[in-house]
Amino acid sequence: MPLASTRQIVDAARKAGRGVAAFNVITLEHAEAIAAGAEAAGTPVILQISENAVAYHHGNVFPIAAASAAVAAGAAVDLSLHLDHVEDQQLLHRAADAGFSSVMYDASKLDFADNVTATRDAARWGRAHGLYVEAELGAVGGKGGAHTPGVRTDPDEAARFVADTEVDALAVAVGSSHAMTERTASLDLDLITRIGEVVPVPLVLHGSSGVPDPDLQAAVRSGIVKVNIGTILNVAFTGAIRQALTDGSLVDPRKYLTPARADLAAVVARLAATVSRPA
Repeated sequence: MPLASTRQIVDAARKAGRGVAAFNVITLEHAEAIAAGAEAAGTPVILQISENAVAYHHGNVFPIAAASAAVAAGAAVDLSLHLDHVEDQQLLHRAADAGFSSVMYDASKLDFADNVTATRDAARWGRAHGLYVEAELGAVGGKGGAHTPGVRTDPDEAARFVADTEVDALAVAVGSSHAMTERTASLDLDLITRIGEVVPVPLVLHGSSGVPDPDLQAAVRSGIVKVNIGTILNVAFTGAIRQALTDGSLVDPRKYLTPARADLAAVVARLAATVSRPA
């Protein structure tokens, strides 16, 4: 199918009262597994490449973006391409030329006023270049403290932030945290509901790998639309490689990347279905 746009996928999910999973791509095997998992689940998903993943590819976004777009275009379900957690202005300005339909511009490390200024400028640039722009308010950390109430997104600030920046989607801090390998995060569902009542754009949950499946579904019912998932994919991928390499004679990477890709696809299929069918 032709590459879909993130706006199209997110808007359709929101209208239907369901969520859409956005899965992190690091290698070509990730993209292939995400597409296979989405097809198995029979639901659209978003392929997202982070600034950190671009750094892994020597700072050149074009090869991994082109490969991911080609995989997405050949899938039997709608897939879009999203550039995630962008802080570098030069990378932001490459997004449209690299085939992305959306970008998450991350100025959340700044104080509120500076975050508004930087994000508003990024959103205006993105809109002029046909990009759907997501931003973050709060502290969806991965270095401790993200579960403390004081770092969570304030509903009133969120409403002002969206009005002042005119972003298309908002990532909120509601109890999840990046890079969790155990699924023990506890979400503040009431806070999600209160933010959703005053913010007119779709809400995004980052750090979703640490959230149990039933809580992901509850988050969607409470108002989350886009659900970002990364670390749990790498847990499955790396675990399969470790298992395969117990055979000390293996030298062909296809012998261990094939089961790794299959295990990753199975996780994608389960989580894509979980998020898209929250009832």
